[in-house]
Amino acid sequence: MTPSTQSVSVGAVTFGGGSPFALIAGPCVIESREHSLRHAAALRDICSAASVPLVFKSSYDKANRTSLSAYRGPGLEEGLQILADVRRELDVPVLTDVHTEAQARAAGEVVDVLQIPAFLCRQTDLLLAAAGTGKTVNVKKGQFLAPEDMVNVVDKLRSETDKILLTDRGTSFGYRTLIVDFAGFPTMRASGLPLVFDATHAVQRPGGKGASTGGDRTKVPYLARAAVACGVDGLFMEVHEDPDNAPSDGPNMLRLDSLGDLLEELKRVQDAVAT
Repeated sequence: MTPSTQSVSVGAVTFGGGSPFALIAGPCVIESREHSLRHAAALRDICSAASVPLVFKSSYDKANRTSLSAYRGPGLEEGLQILADVRRELDVPVLTDVHTEAQARAAGEVVDVLQIPAFLCRQTDLLLAAAGTGKTVNVKKGQFLAPEDMVNVVDKLRSETDKILLTDRGTSFGYRTLIVDFAGFPTMRASGLPLVFDATHAVQRPGGKGASTGGDRTKVPYLARAAVACGVDGLFMEVHEDPDNAPSDGPNMLRLDSLGDLLEELKRVQDAVAT
């Protein structure tokens, strides 16, 4: 893929415009203030050592959990305060999901990037509310959409802002299975917007454990390498120091202590494609 025609800046981090790939990473859900600060500090150090720009990600509320009893997070008020602490104390930009117009307005006062979950990517009022905050909006392509269908999502957002990131996170393939259509990447990139690949949600098995989502984190490096070879502008990876005991998305989250080696591999892929 050729470099995107537009670059989008998130603090000191640049997506697109021919810049090397940046990373959006963090635990799926906020577990505590100390947990978030510890993970963000570790990610900052790992990314600094690898010379990969970082945007920290975590969610104050996982509104689409499989079962009613699943942990959703600390909620909007406490969660945003924790993200504000991460942003201030560690000097890293932060990203979080929003699910309603009111959440978009509240989160827009705190974070650098508002993320529209894949299931909500066609919700016009939510898209416009997020775009109207003036913050960067990262919208994930719905698992149910063709790549070319994202042009309508982009048109909605562009009516309010040009600070937009598009993220692919896999496409539904039968029941409880996702596939990644790499041939769809240039289709989405034709919008002129930076393209991010979500390597961890792409290995999910939705509802695959009955009351929770399954996944296979061992496949993350393979998909990430392929995406970098395709020239994506950013990678999205949920990471955790102990994913097997994480309260959300454990099966598909990457182990924190494996991230550094993977980033070095991905940089080598990027360099090889550039030569």
